[in-house]
Amino acid sequence: MSDTETPAKKQCLGVECENDAGTLQCPTCLKMGITDSFFCSQDCFKKNWGDHKSMHKTAAGKTQNGILRSIIPPKVISKPDPAIGFFNPFPSYSFTGPLRPVYPLSEKRTVPKSIPHPDYAESGIPKSSRMVNRNKIEILDAKAQDGMRKVCRLAREVLDIVAAELKPGITTDYLDEVCHKACIERNSYPSPLNYNYFPKSICTSVNEVICHGIPDQRVLLDGDIVNLDVTLYHGGFHGDLNETYYVGNRARADPDTVRVVEAARECLNEAIKLVKPGTLIRDFGNVIEKHAKDQKCSVIRTYCGHGINSIFHCPPNVPHYGKNKAVGECKPGMTFTIEPMIALGKYRDVTWPDNWTSTTIDGKKTAQFEHTLLVTETGVEILTARQEDSPGGPVSMLVAGNGPNGA
Repeated sequence: MSDTETPAKKQCLGVECENDAGTLQCPTCLKMGITDSFFCSQDCFKKNWGDHKSMHKTAAGKTQNGILRSIIPPKVISKPDPAIGFFNPFPSYSFTGPLRPVYPLSEKRTVPKSIPHPDYAESGIPKSSRMVNRNKIEILDAKAQDGMRKVCRLAREVLDIVAAELKPGITTDYLDEVCHKACIERNSYPSPLNYNYFPKSICTSVNEVICHGIPDQRVLLDGDIVNLDVTLYHGGFHGDLNETYYVGNRARADPDTVRVVEAARECLNEAIKLVKPGTLIRDFGNVIEKHAKDQKCSVIRTYCGHGINSIFHCPPNVPHYGKNKAVGECKPGMTFTIEPMIALGKYRDVTWPDNWTSTTIDGKKTAQFEHTLLVTETGVEILTARQEDSPGGPVSMLVAGNGPNGA
């Protein structure tokens, strides 16, 4: 550009902001080497922080793919064990609990082009989620509601198929393969795949992992618990659900393990009882936190439930802790998730260097359950409800105290 030309004005990155950007730039972006992340004002930056910070995860994902390696140095990884070929990719990281990632990850699984893909399938960037009006909660018409019923029914089928494979000795990567194939067989796209660069088709969160666990080569052990989080994209809609399962009899026989799993299950059930027209979104957190505390557990605060329809994550945000300030109320035609994450110890979380796996800060076990819900004229329809033959289900605390042969 010559000295006589006028510099082009920069557009503010604020969602739906039409102002020109000033000199204010995101400090995190600057540290990561991301350029052109300008905003018109401090207020606009704060208002858009929830959406903007996803850019940091996107950049981290690109780093793993080699696109930004010249800007951000790659993380140090250990070498594969010559005997078995496996390794811990983050050998210098201070893990909070005993769980370790076991790499290498399997190759990214593919989805036939004949199956409709969401907008982020190729780019990794969920553009529709970023363009949504954060103050508007979508009300679905009858046709869209039927679309949600179908995809949620299919999602339940897939979760049950994956859960039926659970036993000590299998890897979470195998569960990812089972999930991926089941989605394809139902002409559906596994929604997590490449969503903000998530590398797999299911989230498998073991023991102290709160959510977003990446399936790898670790073998599940008798005594583990694992959350399986499945989302399908079918017919233009997403259906989302998850459950925590006991792996082997030792898990079912351990009182603390059963306490946290069943507390999470009950917290979701108690919250669903409130769903009807007129209920405030912020009210769910009050009943969830009360029940969790009654069971001597804590509620994870970092992650929340969310609206879901043709967009994977959209308004409303549904916090699970008490005295939150969530905006909105239930209205007929709304579809959203409630998905409390309950911990045996502290509620604070940390994230592994993979930028996805979130664990409890003290390494203690955590459990989660999730349903996609439709608000009706008279109450609620659980679109992802368990079937009579669904694997898993409640375990009694009394049974858990009877020893390793209980349950």
